[in-house]
Amino acid sequence: MKASSRSARLLPAAPLAVLVLASTLAVLVTASPTKLSPDASFYPPGSGHPLGCGEGGVDLAALLANASLRAIGLAVGVALVGLVVGSPLGALAAMRRGALEGAVARACDGLQAFPTFLLALTVLSAIRHPNRMHLACVFALTSWAPFARLALSEARVLRAAGFVEAARALGLGEAKILVRHVLPNLFGTVAVQLGATASAVVLSEASLSFVGFGPPDGVSLGAALDQGVSAMLRAPHVLVFSALAVFVTSTTLLSAARVLRR
Repeated sequence: MKASSRSARLLPAAPLAVLVLASTLAVLVTASPTKLSPDASFYPPGSGHPLGCGEGGVDLAALLANASLRAIGLAVGVALVGLVVGSPLGALAAMRRGALEGAVARACDGLQAFPTFLLALTVLSAIRHPNRMHLACVFALTSWAPFARLALSEARVLRAAGFVEAARALGLGEAKILVRHVLPNLFGTVAVQLGATASAVVLSEASLSFVGFGPPDGVSLGAALDQGVSAMLRAPHVLVFSALAVFVTSTTLLSAARVLRR
């Protein structure tokens, strides 16, 4: 019983351990994720290349480790922008009510009705040389909407809660009530959305790279997947390891939010 309870306590920390491991691996792997060795193109896993090589002889371990780390950085950054912008906006709209509440709700509906992937695809198609910064900006423009929607819904309930009414009776202004009582009580809900947004960004970034809108240097999970699909029959290890990297990266970010919620 004690062992099972200890395992239950340690289980939520597993996603964070995976993130730390991926970051450490990206630092320790000395091979360049962009160095080409044509003679080793699609080389199978071996002592010199633990995960084998991809197209052009690129070390697959170096490529996936660095691509995963970049994807995590992009995803967490975009999710934090959404959290910082969307949560206070949604909570403020709920507390102020009226036209602001309606405007924020309609804006969230409009942004969430249009898939972020299609928006990013449209914007990046209009840019001559898209890079990771362009991608981050497009994702950040829409990342606040789900946070604002969640904060709006939760704050509508909290604004009628007993402790909020008590704070009003004590003479606290709406701004202080928002900062001291409403926003702290939203954290558990928006923490889950933080992981969901980060996971969605990883998948969207990989999808865009897969169809040719990735970073110019090709260090992307989607680019690795594209290599794997192209050489699926003669080098299946590239597809297997690339797909596994996408799965682990996205699900780890999604699960890591549970640790924050606790």
